[in-house]
Amino acid sequence: MAALNRSTLRRLQNLPQIPSVWEGDRRPLSNADSHMMLDDDDVLEAGGECILWVDGSEGVVRAMDMVGPDAGPEAIVRALLRAMEHPQSPAPAGRPQKIVVKNREIQFYLRGVLQDLGISIDYVPELPLIDEIFRGMEEVAINRPPELPPQYAEVLMEKAAQIWQDAPWRTLSEHQIISIEINQWDVASLYVSVLGQGRMDYGVLLYRSLESLKRFRERVVNDESFEDLEQAFLGQDCLFVTFESAADIDEDDDEEIDLADLPPSEIEPNFGNLHPLEGLRSILYEEEALTMLVALEAFHRFFRNGRRKLGSDIFPTLSSRYRIPVPQPDGEIQQVSVKVSTMPDVSDELLQMLGDDDDDDDDDDDEFDKPLLRDDLVPQNSFLSLGAVPWETVDFLRQSVQFHQGAEIDINTAGDGLPVVMIQTSHPKAKTMIQDLKEAGGVKGIGFNPGENPFQDEQYDLGILQTKNGDLYLFGEFNEDDPVHQEARKKWDRRCKSTNGWCGLIIAKGLMGASRGQPQFKDMIALLEVRWVSAKELGIGPLQLMPMF
Repeated sequence: MAALNRSTLRRLQNLPQIPSVWEGDRRPLSNADSHMMLDDDDVLEAGGECILWVDGSEGVVRAMDMVGPDAGPEAIVRALLRAMEHPQSPAPAGRPQKIVVKNREIQFYLRGVLQDLGISIDYVPELPLIDEIFRGMEEVAINRPPELPPQYAEVLMEKAAQIWQDAPWRTLSEHQIISIEINQWDVASLYVSVLGQGRMDYGVLLYRSLESLKRFRERVVNDESFEDLEQAFLGQDCLFVTFESAADIDEDDDEEIDLADLPPSEIEPNFGNLHPLEGLRSILYEEEALTMLVALEAFHRFFRNGRRKLGSDIFPTLSSRYRIPVPQPDGEIQQVSVKVSTMPDVSDELLQMLGDDDDDDDDDDDEFDKPLLRDDLVPQNSFLSLGAVPWETVDFLRQSVQFHQGAEIDINTAGDGLPVVMIQTSHPKAKTMIQDLKEAGGVKGIGFNPGENPFQDEQYDLGILQTKNGDLYLFGEFNEDDPVHQEARKKWDRRCKSTNGWCGLIIAKGLMGASRGQPQFKDMIALLEVRWVSAKELGIGPLQLMPMF
């Protein structure tokens, strides 16, 4: 049995002893109960338990804690110490004169741990105040509405699955807006914006007004702080369906998973509502569910019929009408007429807002001519590394690779070799990457640019390829606090100085074979000798992760 430190005992003994009786217990919760009690950032496995400490004399909760089913008896002591020193209710710190529990094991454990604190530990068959609290939580959980109305849940999940199969994010950008005229349930029109081209978040946003959509986009462009972006996010007025992995994903896993690579059976839709006065709500009520049902089906039909035209370089003017069947509570089917149309003018306005929202026709003003950073060159799940290739190997690769882009001058062969970025992927994807680089005129330079994720207060070193047509491509995100990357960057900078600013890109195959992470000469199919460019030369400034909606 663990014992309290002597310093902790002295600190607790100095607390005033309150003439009151406290009740303490630990009980399992249903999933509905735990969902009701937990904040969004908390994690609780199925079958979790709740620890409660209440002052029976004052009728207040002094401490509440959620623990997993495998947590030992120490957890109830931790909650008790918090109840004494830092009660969550507006009550003074203090020790009770008496504690009552209805579990013999808890009683004996507490007697052993608290024996020097002058607290009586008794067993009682009932804990009336705690019993009342848990009954109240159960009633609230029972009365909590489901996330989707039961009569529409199945059909909404089917509509969401259709959207995932359609994958409209492969064709439509966020600024390409489609209107759906419904004129039902106090909704005149919805304005569709598709998430997913950034391959981070996938979903469909259904704005209730163009004003809300434009206001959010404008705030995302102009607001810089995380607090401003959070307010912009919560200020939206829309219904939404987003997609996530049905399986638990380890957030600490360095390998980022693209949902698009998962089979449909592992994708789970999430429905919800955003409103400036309600905030984020993960529950759809009946009229909202009907609106969502009609909108998703109408959008599915419109996208399916016009996919080829919607994928053209110029966002086209298209319009179609549909009659969408809606099941009624009495079993009848109501036909709802809708009109779906593209909105090229609005889309152009949003695109201009994102790329050049202060254009005064001044040809000399290039403030907004900064190139966009793309992430569609390097295949997902590629193996990336920074290192150096001995000069003898460089000479060999110049003759043996399938594609070689040579330096414009003779590179100074000083130091231990040519600093290189190695990208290893599958053979077909490597060939596609090489072809993309050929079409872009080759690689002009390699550099690193600062980036940050304000949501998690993390700083990144963004690896960037600059192609000769002016495009910038992200090839890697490296945590600045990672000591391995810090050392690799120091060596990279030192080697680039030795070569007078020259470095290389090697593209290799064999990602899934025995040579994964250590490609052999036969696996290296492209060598590009390029300039190293500084963050200042890249000219894009520090980058910040933005919310997708």
